Amino acid sequence: MMNTEPITLHVLPPSHPCMTAEAALRHKDLAYELVNLGMGKHQDEIEKIYGEGRRTVPGMTIGDDTVHGSTAILWKLEQLFPQHPLYPEGSAEAVREAELWADGDFQDLGRRLPWSALYFRPEAMGTYGGAGMLDPAGTDFAISFVRSTWKHHGISAEKTGHDLAGLPAMIDRIETYAEQGLIGGEDPTAADFQIGATVRVLLSIGDLQPLFSGTTAERVALRHFPDYPGLIPPGAFPAGWVKERSSG
Repeated sequence: MMNTEPITLHVLPPSHPCMTAEAALRHKDLAYELVNLGMGKHQDEIEKIYGEGRRTVPGMTIGDDTVHGSTAILWKLEQLFPQHPLYPEGSAEAVREAELWADGDFQDLGRRLPWSALYFRPEAMGTYGGAGMLDPAGTDFAISFVRSTWKHHGISAEKTGHDLAGLPAMIDRIETYAEQGLIGGEDPTAADFQIGATVRVLLSIGDLQPLFSGTTAERVALRHFPDYPGLIPPGAFPAGWVKERSSG
């Protein structure tokens, strides 16, 4: 069943919640228009379209209706277009719980940890725009930009240490979801897209790749989001900050 009302998805590359929403639209074989908003202007544009206080991406319009946020978008798509279900019968509630967890603390790691690593390797910021490693002048700009981003997201060295310490347990939780059949199956669920998008962002940090190596989390991320710009070479985080998985 194809959509009759026009669908527009407002995004800001390379946002992982936006990746999640677009993956769901593709999975359901829906036609849509993708609108890339400009960095720095996107918050005002989103608020104008989706209402006061809503300043984050993604947002989706279906005809005259507006839907804001990746979890709301996936849920709305499921109600309107039941083909290729995101919440399979028999496990819908558990999938929804896994998706909401992924949309919370885990998703936040995808916002903070790349900027945390770029503080130590600012020249790598250019790789996220496809430009490669920055030259000295570009690195000066990156240093200033990364510092402002730390302030915006409330990042600190102490917070980064806390994030890194908690990451192995989050990966273990994802592997438990896989054992329960909530992610990693032949037919993807909402949890696949929510978790996979964040993991794909974290895989751009070389220091974190060994933590994900061989996991279902890694497989899901690379399956659904094979192309993602950016690579921060290993050795960005100080020695000992990245913890090993006890079950890895």
